[in-house]
Amino acid sequence: MIHRPIPTTVPKLAFEKFTLANGLEVILSQDRRLPLVAVNLWYHVGPAKEEPGRTGFAHLFEHLMFQGSKHTPPDSHFSMLEAAGASDVNGTTDFDRTNYFETVPSNQLELALWIESDRMGYLLDNLDQAALSNQQDVVRNERRQSYENRPYGMADETLVQLLYPKGHPYYGNIIGSHADIQAAKLSDVRDFFTRYYSPNNASLALVGDFDPVQVRALVEKYFGSLKRGPNVPAVRVDTPPITTERRQVLKDRVQLPRVYMGWLTAPIYQPGDAEADLAAVVLGGGRSSRLYKKLVYEKQIAQDVFAAQQSLALASQFEIVATARPGHTLEELEQAYERFRNDPVFLAELQGLLADYAGRPTALFFAERLSARVGCRTYLKRE
Repeated sequence: MIHRPIPTTVPKLAFEKFTLANGLEVILSQDRRLPLVAVNLWYHVGPAKEEPGRTGFAHLFEHLMFQGSKHTPPDSHFSMLEAAGASDVNGTTDFDRTNYFETVPSNQLELALWIESDRMGYLLDNLDQAALSNQQDVVRNERRQSYENRPYGMADETLVQLLYPKGHPYYGNIIGSHADIQAAKLSDVRDFFTRYYSPNNASLALVGDFDPVQVRALVEKYFGSLKRGPNVPAVRVDTPPITTERRQVLKDRVQLPRVYMGWLTAPIYQPGDAEADLAAVVLGGGRSSRLYKKLVYEKQIAQDVFAAQQSLALASQFEIVATARPGHTLEELEQAYERFRNDPVFLAELQGLLADYAGRPTALFFAERLSARVGCRTYLKRE
């Protein structure tokens, strides 16, 4: 077999980074290949910074931030950007952050910066009880559609609650609970925004066709006058190891049973995190992966299978999910995995990945280390 050589240097992405006086971190990367600029504004707030009884606030603001601010009409965010030729306009929430993004024609970058700066600095001028109540209903309906009334929808939340103890920042669901969402008062929401949605708790990344000198001036123009918010302390929490295997069976109206397996792994950027990413691709990263070939093609006991490493700041999660084929059981899937998981990962499997990601040789042994870890499993069976 012919192997690609493993690169000895890490590929470099040209960028420059600076910080405004109010604390906003700015990252610029020029790319002139297309007349477009990608704008991505990250607020360093997610469920990890939410208080007990206040779950779902970060995700709630993902919705509220599109409702209009002091100088923009209600519900005009998408229409203004799309009328200017923007694409990929949206926002996402994860355990550690919330981000808002759009890709705009180069000559419309100023519009995007103005809109983003206006809701960072002036959202509260336009936030009233009517807007809050409307989005509380929207978010609760989203929870029903995306989780409670969706096949396999509650499995991820259950797995997280097996991995982390109650009271841990990652315990629960990013979208929050019905009770907490409905109980949110306008004063609570305003306090949350004031505490976390400020320049010094945000990072702005611009990538694309622009002149760095002109862009620096635009960023200073639209964000430089915004007031610095209170200092946001880092979240400090111990994630206790799992010392005994935990199992739970869920009943749902599904056609095929599914097994979820999870392990706690190294936090993002810590030793072991990159290796877990590589191992996930080798084990379940597509139709050529180990588990897919073994369980779907060869044994034909699984409908599908995948593995993934979710890298987070306080602790990461390594998951393997497999759906049984008709006539087969979750116990068959688990037994097949048990016989399979102790096999070492061979260089031939990682050669291409190591070339692509400039990985380290220690990735070869990650699967063996993972097999020795104690994790948790969720069975989702048909009612």
